[in-house]
Amino acid sequence: MGTSALLSLGMRAMFANQAALNTVGQNIANANTPGYSRQQVVLTTPEGQFTGSGFFGKGVNVQTVTRAYNEFLTKDAAASKSQAFMDSTRLTNLQQLEKLFPPGDQGLGQAANQFLNAMVDVASRPSDPSARQVVLGRAQELAARYASAGQQLADLQAGLVSDLRANINVVNQLATQIAAANDQIARSTGSGHTANDLLDQRDQLINKLSEYVQVSTLPSEDGTVGIFIGGGQRLVLGSIAQQLDVAPDTYDGNRVQLSITESSGKRRLDESVLTGGSITALLRYQNQDLQDARNLVGQLAVAFAKRVNDQQALGLDSSTPPGKGSPIFSFAEPKTLPASTNARNPDGTFASMLTVQITDASRLRPESYVLKADPSGTPDSYIMTTRPGGTSVTLTAAQIESQYGFRVTASGAALGPEDAFLVEPVAQAAVTMKRTLDSTNGIAAAAPITAVVDVNNTGTATVESLYVVNSKYDPALQPMSVLFGTVDPVDQSVNYTLTLADGSTLPGKWRPGAKIGNEPAAGIDLGFELTLNGVPRDGDVITTGITQFPASNNANAKAFLNIQTEMFVGRTPQPDGSVRAGATPSDAYAAAMTNIASRVQGAQYLSEVSTSVASNAEATRAGQVGVNMDEEAARLMQYQQGYQAAAKMLQTAQTIFDELLKLG
Repeated sequence: MGTSALLSLGMRAMFANQAALNTVGQNIANANTPGYSRQQVVLTTPEGQFTGSGFFGKGVNVQTVTRAYNEFLTKDAAASKSQAFMDSTRLTNLQQLEKLFPPGDQGLGQAANQFLNAMVDVASRPSDPSARQVVLGRAQELAARYASAGQQLADLQAGLVSDLRANINVVNQLATQIAAANDQIARSTGSGHTANDLLDQRDQLINKLSEYVQVSTLPSEDGTVGIFIGGGQRLVLGSIAQQLDVAPDTYDGNRVQLSITESSGKRRLDESVLTGGSITALLRYQNQDLQDARNLVGQLAVAFAKRVNDQQALGLDSSTPPGKGSPIFSFAEPKTLPASTNARNPDGTFASMLTVQITDASRLRPESYVLKADPSGTPDSYIMTTRPGGTSVTLTAAQIESQYGFRVTASGAALGPEDAFLVEPVAQAAVTMKRTLDSTNGIAAAAPITAVVDVNNTGTATVESLYVVNSKYDPALQPMSVLFGTVDPVDQSVNYTLTLADGSTLPGKWRPGAKIGNEPAAGIDLGFELTLNGVPRDGDVITTGITQFPASNNANAKAFLNIQTEMFVGRTPQPDGSVRAGATPSDAYAAAMTNIASRVQGAQYLSEVSTSVASNAEATRAGQVGVNMDEEAARLMQYQQGYQAAAKMLQTAQTIFDELLKLG
């Protein structure tokens, strides 16, 4: 081998080892750089040179510089991270929501109890204005708590929209940067070498994008990567990036949907096809958790306020002259929102409208509904779908009223096949709830009916309570008399005859706890309930009549106290025509707290699990493609020694060359 060949080998060896040393130095310098992938020089042996003495090698070539990359682990780490961010975002928002349902004295249930407890003093001292003032104060506090809860829910919704806009802005920036990286990578692909740093940068951008929405990637032959969301919706293709945006909800302008800008305009994306990321979590939190909380609070507000107002209307106030009790609370009527796509008149107004009126607040459910016309064409028949994601049922307006407690009335043109309405019977009730009664004389503590025990009675029966319970009470049927008879030997009940003012009679049976005047099983419903202490005897008489001195009567105040234990929240009609009991106000609020608390606990568990999975996935990816300082130190020594050996080769060749010159 000649001296020139020896020099060539040495130079090649020095260059190769220098390149390898530079790569090792690059790895060491970026050992802690997020998203950096370990790089390595690829060395190859060039084709040997033929001589008369055989083939002689030409040293070493630096073919290219590659980076460590595992497509499966990279995608798995990004998907795991996307799931972790979705779970953590939902947990954070649910923890904020949970604060609106405090236990103990600060809760809505306790405020309702305090209002009803204040009626105890009114029942004891019906003419005492100070006791009545306490009731009004408690009513004001209760209404304020409901209104505050409703306003905080509205504030959470507004904050959520702001967060969504901020997240979408970041996604759009990342998509633009990925498209720019794609363009640079495509330009460098023609050189036959990979732009390792650009590839790392793009992978890091995709990884960051996964924090907001889960993506799928599709590599192309030119080195670019297509980014898709929502089950195949294009976000980035080549060097072109689509832009996401928020669009108003089809029904409610306070809520938003995700949309994407295309050449044909903006198109809404269905939240159900999105998976992973904080944007998905925010949309699901808006459409499920926040909406459910709004309906839960609204159901409590409507059911309690309506029940109190109904009882108030059954009594007599202390005004001059005494009159029917005016409502203590007010709240917003049910909300009916037409879809923005519904048919319109030439002047821009909607051609068809639906109105909703509450007829039985105890049957209201914490739900919202989408109503469409029955395609069969049956009059006053609708397809009703619970929103969001509920099942659809076909019901007539009468069936809706019977089962759900509200009446639907259509006006204007007949509903078209594409027309739809969002019906929210209770969602807006809490935020608008307020106390409307200001006068202490307006509290209807007295009942319009009183009872007198005959002085000649021989039994121990006395009047425990007597008050009106529903609108079937008719003052024209007063006075009435209850004549007790003999004891029934079969069930030990006491027979009695109820004689009305018109002379008609109704037979009945009394037993301890029985309510005379309201016995559905016996077919008696006169709109009032008379309960007794003690036991009547044969021939005893109790007479009822119109209340003459309402200022000292406390019967209706006592009726208010029964609301605490009455299970009227969420009564449910059964297929056999019966009605399943609901919950008391305290139990209903406790159930709402439990509902939200269980979601928080579930979200916390999922967040812990997904965070752990994401951490492990990233650690596995980094273990394969990241920088190992021990390995790099070993390579550093290896290439340093190779460089030194190549330098020694050059030195030897130079010495030989010098000696040859001297000989010449």
